[in-house]
Amino acid sequence: MALRKELLKSIWYAFTALDVEKSGKVSKSQLKVLSHNLYTVLHIPHDPVALEEHFRDDDDGPVSSQGYMPYLNKYILDKVEEGAFVKEHFDELCWTLTAKKNYRADSNGNSMLSNQDAFRLWCLFNFLSEDKYPLIMVPDEVEYLLKKVLSSMSLEVSLGELEELLAQEAQVAQTTGGLSVWQFLELFNSGRCLRGVGRDTLSMAIHEVYQELIQDVLKQGYLWKRGHLRRNWAERWFQLQPSCLCYFGSEECKEKRGIIPLDAHCCVETANRTYEMSASDTRQRQEWTAAIQMAIRLQAEGKTSLHKDLKQKRREQREQRERRRAAKEEELLRLQQLQEEKERKLQELELLQEAQRQAERLLQEEEERRRSQHRELQQALEGQLREAEQARASMQAEMELKEEEAARQRQRIKELEEMQQRLQEALQLEVKARRDEESVRIAQTRLLEEEEEKLKQLMQLKEEQERYIERAQQEKEELQQEMAQQSRSLQQAQQQLEEVRQNRQRADEDVEAAQRKLRQASTNVKHWNVQMNRLMHPIEPGDKRPVTSSSFSGFQPPLLAHRDSSLKRLTRWGSQGNRTPSPNSNEQQKSLNGGDEAPAPASTPQEDKLDPAPEN
Repeated sequence: MALRKELLKSIWYAFTALDVEKSGKVSKSQLKVLSHNLYTVLHIPHDPVALEEHFRDDDDGPVSSQGYMPYLNKYILDKVEEGAFVKEHFDELCWTLTAKKNYRADSNGNSMLSNQDAFRLWCLFNFLSEDKYPLIMVPDEVEYLLKKVLSSMSLEVSLGELEELLAQEAQVAQTTGGLSVWQFLELFNSGRCLRGVGRDTLSMAIHEVYQELIQDVLKQGYLWKRGHLRRNWAERWFQLQPSCLCYFGSEECKEKRGIIPLDAHCCVETANRTYEMSASDTRQRQEWTAAIQMAIRLQAEGKTSLHKDLKQKRREQREQRERRRAAKEEELLRLQQLQEEKERKLQELELLQEAQRQAERLLQEEEERRRSQHRELQQALEGQLREAEQARASMQAEMELKEEEAARQRQRIKELEEMQQRLQEALQLEVKARRDEESVRIAQTRLLEEEEEKLKQLMQLKEEQERYIERAQQEKEELQQEMAQQSRSLQQAQQQLEEVRQNRQRADEDVEAAQRKLRQASTNVKHWNVQMNRLMHPIEPGDKRPVTSSSFSGFQPPLLAHRDSSLKRLTRWGSQGNRTPSPNSNEQQKSLNGGDEAPAPASTPQEDKLDPAPEN
């Protein structure tokens, strides 16, 4: 799978190079030549007749990359065998096709890269590029490759210098996500990152990095080797790869003198056969020892390339950073949404609090109005009670004007009944106001409970929200205390009203006592009238003529019948308006009616009949 991806990258450059019109399509004749060259360089046997037949010119026109992929996968890539071909020759074929169209070196010889160096950098670019088309190299991999090349030339570059160098390509990298291979080659040709080094030094550094990353050369250099049969020491050029340790007669690597295979059972000192080698100094010996041990470890782990593994790890790290960055952005967006939701809830809570304050103000105003009405009613009732007392005094003083006084008393009683009716209406208004108040309180309680539930959810996110909820609860308790205080004030006002009603009851009792005295006085007057009539008309013998008896009708006090009907109406209204009257409402009705009902006097004075005196 990894080999297929690497081959596809090089073939993609060859295909795009054949797309002269940049339409994404290539003619069949060109694809036939490209396929033939791929068969040849990859050492895949093929049938020329079948190739000619497949890419025969017809009316279908050019073929796109998607149209060419089925043939490429089935007849070429699926038949590729790793190790059966030289990958460098394959890359040279694709480079030749794409460089002819896209790469132009400076004709004046000012370019820092030779064609061979550009080819190697192109291979390095393909190795480190992302598996997305069009191929690009992300800034992290560009930085990694630049550090490799510069360190091979013994140049140290600081992080600030590297960022400044890459910042010049930042605009292009932002639009495409990275650098293309041609922008990457232009970066080296411009010499901005080379600090004045020569072309030969740069070429050697590129070759060294190419061998390390593409050819998997972990280390190379001269070592002294002792022969197995002839025990003399000879200097050889060694190349260490993950699978073997090769040595040549010279560093041109033209004459391979031997190969030492490496596997998981190898170690720096072997028991089966011993290869004696010597480095020029202790540092070289330690470096070679560490490199050989690393190659053996790669074999034990089943890895064929160190830098492929490192590239995959760097890619995974970039993906992890990208996921963390995306998760962080998502978390910030979520926190921002929560903050907006919190602000919206705060605004709603402020609106609710303002509405509650307005309701409290209206309740206070209504309470003040009721208190004012109660005071006015009390003052009017006290005045009427004083008038009733004056009326009783005048009634006792003027017995002869009993009928007129009775009429005035009836008028006063009627006024009292009207006052009682107005008082009942005021009580109904008070009850209605209390119901409205209870409805508002229930609505406020429900809203506060809903808000409190939502705030409990936000408590899990921020401690600041917890403090806010505690503050809201404190405000709620203060509101409840204020409402309880207002309720106590209302109860005190009701107690005062009850005291007024008790005073009225006592006044009614005084009126009833006065009426009883008046009835007793009327009885006494009738008795004395009878006695005086008997004295004024003496009885004579023999005279039996009836004499019309005189009688004096006593005063009949007005009955408070309307009071019972008013009480019945009040009781009926209470049962209809409130099916479950509270104890306070019963006490208020008793207070309003003046306590227990006193039976109205039902008896009327009757005239005494006397026997007629005889006439003379």
